[in-house]
Amino acid sequence: METSTNTSAKSINLKWGLIGGFLSIIFFLIIDFTGQSQNQPLQYLGIIFAFAVTFLAHKEYKEQGNGYMSYSKGLGIGTMVAVISSVISAVFTYIYLSFINDQRVVEAREKAIWEMEQSDTEIEQAMSFVEPWISPLAFLFYALIGGIFFGFIISLIVSIFSKNQDPEAV
Repeated sequence: METSTNTSAKSINLKWGLIGGFLSIIFFLIIDFTGQSQNQPLQYLGIIFAFAVTFLAHKEYKEQGNGYMSYSKGLGIGTMVAVISSVISAVFTYIYLSFINDQRVVEAREKAIWEMEQSDTEIEQAMSFVEPWISPLAFLFYALIGGIFFGFIISLIVSIFSKNQDPEAV
């Protein structure tokens, strides 16, 4: 029975990870095409998608099984969904910023310079430090690590509410 449960969880992880990754890409493109890439509050809206995808993955797992899911199983499913989704999103972000719209990286550099001009920072010295962190490869890293970290946190939260411990398994 454990093999069936693991196979079910793996297929759910993959399915919802792909859905989460593609939703992330669509959301990213909408924000980019509407010129809202600097609108920080709007970007936080993507967190709602992550909560929904994690919740729906948990729901499907319980529906395919006996209706039960432990907290640790929910945490594992949510985290794996976040890993798959983050890899897809990060790779897309890298490709997009490297080959499709490298202007976004230029805009990020200009924003960093503008913010430094508003302070008393030595711009050339600061940019030599900041420059390596404003690149498509750096954005890939941010998307991957950030997505996994926040996906784990979201999984911790969603698992509290979606768990349903089997009384016979205790």
